[in-house]
Amino acid sequence: MDTSSKILIVDDDRDIRSLLADYLDGHGYSTMMAADGNAMWAALDSNQIDLVVLDLNLPGDDGLTLCRNLRAKSSMPVIMLTARSEPLDRILGLEMGADDYLPKPFEPRELLARIRSVLRRTQSATLGSNGEQIQRLKFADWTLDLTARHLISPDDMVIALSGAEFRMLTIFLDHPNRILNRDQLLNMTHGRDADPFDRSIDIQISRLRQKLREDARSPQIIKTVRNGGYVLSVTVTAEHGA
Repeated sequence: MDTSSKILIVDDDRDIRSLLADYLDGHGYSTMMAADGNAMWAALDSNQIDLVVLDLNLPGDDGLTLCRNLRAKSSMPVIMLTARSEPLDRILGLEMGADDYLPKPFEPRELLARIRSVLRRTQSATLGSNGEQIQRLKFADWTLDLTARHLISPDDMVIALSGAEFRMLTIFLDHPNRILNRDQLLNMTHGRDADPFDRSIDIQISRLRQKLREDARSPQIIKTVRNGGYVLSVTVTAEHGA
């Protein structure tokens, strides 16, 4: 695996920043550090960053605010760190656009695994099975632009997606007419088994349905299968790049 990616670590704890930077540098990544939002924006403005590791609790703008503002400008992958482990914090992080989350305390090797997983998913999201570049996926008169990471509605309206929503929809479009349960969805989107109390998958699907203008009582694109999970019940076609 190519580990030449540049990682920006945003955390107000100098010891944590240094520990993570040393660990990631030792595994082939190039790292930069920032203690707050202002330093994060400065680093992003002057460097080509491939992924941001972003602490939730920061002075000034917190991680949720920074993640939301970053996602409005860029599709850059974000892994959020939080000292709190309540499901609501994790859900908020994902809905603000984070690609994954990791509660403190954690082992640096766990963060390394998450970084590798997120970068792998991000880099492979626009490739077909034959390695050919896919630019758009069409389904039920909707279009998912894989480059811009947004939806285009049947009436040509551009619909912004959070990182979590984009990832979830891509998973469904890659597995049309196949029932996917919560365990499978959490594993495919975040690379781990489901926590029985983690409802983030259900909430993400609910919000994705809203973006797709689905009737909550009778959705026609992403359907609920009782005791089974969810299924994308429409045909999907891919448009490749030139």
